[in-house]
Amino acid sequence: MPEAFEYAPAPESRSIVSIRSSYGLFIDGEFVAPTYERKFKTIDPSTEEVLAEVSEAGPEDVDRAVAAARRAYETTWGSMKPSERGKYLYRIARLVQERSRELAVLESIDNGKPIRESRDIDLPLVAAHFFYYAGWADKLPHAGYGPNPRPIGVAGQVIPWNFPLLMLAWKIAPALATGNTVVLKPAETTPLTALHFAEIVQQAGLPNGVVNIVTGAGETGRSLVTHPDVDKVAFTGSTEVGKEIARSIAGTSKKVTLELGGKAANVVFEDAALDQAVEGIVEGIFFNQGHVCCAGSRLLVQESIVDDLMMRLKRRLETLRVGDPLDKNTDIGAINSFEQLAKIRELSDIGDQEGAERWSPACELPDRGFWFPPTVFTGVSQAHRIAREEIFGPVLSVLTFRTPEEAVEKANNTPYGLSAGVWTEKGSRILWMAQRLRAGVVWANTFNKFDPASPFGGYKESGYGREGGRHGLGGYLDV
Repeated sequence: MPEAFEYAPAPESRSIVSIRSSYGLFIDGEFVAPTYERKFKTIDPSTEEVLAEVSEAGPEDVDRAVAAARRAYETTWGSMKPSERGKYLYRIARLVQERSRELAVLESIDNGKPIRESRDIDLPLVAAHFFYYAGWADKLPHAGYGPNPRPIGVAGQVIPWNFPLLMLAWKIAPALATGNTVVLKPAETTPLTALHFAEIVQQAGLPNGVVNIVTGAGETGRSLVTHPDVDKVAFTGSTEVGKEIARSIAGTSKKVTLELGGKAANVVFEDAALDQAVEGIVEGIFFNQGHVCCAGSRLLVQESIVDDLMMRLKRRLETLRVGDPLDKNTDIGAINSFEQLAKIRELSDIGDQEGAERWSPACELPDRGFWFPPTVFTGVSQAHRIAREEIFGPVLSVLTFRTPEEAVEKANNTPYGLSAGVWTEKGSRILWMAQRLRAGVVWANTFNKFDPASPFGGYKESGYGREGGRHGLGGYLDV
């Protein structure tokens, strides 16, 4: 097997970003102290270094934030001329671009993802979403939701730790474009880019209270979701929490969109371009350390090519570099938290116990921080837990099939339905598969491709509602 080239370290400078020792809550256009001065620490998962102390919002703080959002909605934002709202979104998009290097470094420090991904994928998409929805702000009567679509009011938004700033953009941009105001809670392990986004909100001159950011853990999110003056709930995260949210708002008038877990099938047929498919497999499961709800964590390979494909895949994995997220050569960064690492280890050990065969390339993991090597399990059946449960880490389960019908049956044999991939040279087979796969997004001869104009969302336990595109406006309109 060929060895990876030896590259000299190419670290991105940490000095470009200034991290405060302590952060307050962002309410009504300014940073304020929480009611009870409760703090928690956010750490660098690659070193376990404490980065900052962050305020924990209690119910009283959530009350203040929602009241500020309601006031802004009723006095300025909801009645503002749509073209003026669009100008603010354009301004935010440009400021994100101007500060993109700083924000990319901060995202990699707080999250653990490689700088190459945060710099080249996350930040360009963040700006693109604000640009895209800025364009919709004065065109809502032409979006297909009637001649006079109206905003809902105050949106309570809860986002996860895997794409902190990108998920913020997915939530805030369409909400503001449609005339709603926002109270957003970032994940407790990755709050820093949201707090720096609050500075961008100030720079853009956004009216006070239009965007509010409250930090904290589960209780803070629960206070926001159940608040009686929140009109819309938008959540991205685990299926378990999504079910709890759905139960908590049942019987109320709140609108809700849920983007939850996944266990996507990446289906490779015997006529596929195998080297291209290998790149898509790697992108599908090892991008962002596998911390992706639509990750291609189940690889379905036609039996006739499984040996050839696995040889190529293993050879490719031996070239991946695991290490410092700020090194521009790094392919796989740190696992976001010790808790997530423990879950990945637990399910991988269960894969061993159930008889699947584990393989990882030889790689030296750093002594400090949270790390897990890229891992492939073969000999996996649909009964294995690693084939059924979302691991949310760099772990791939390989299954085989003989016919297209068997591939569809195995791909759909999951409680999830967020995404899928199909690799074949036959366009007719792509369309045949896409019609039968129960997944919100089906990629053909590619994987993990996103565009702000394209809607994203799932079926079954992967949630409901769509984010992105024209469809993403509907969740924030009273129609």
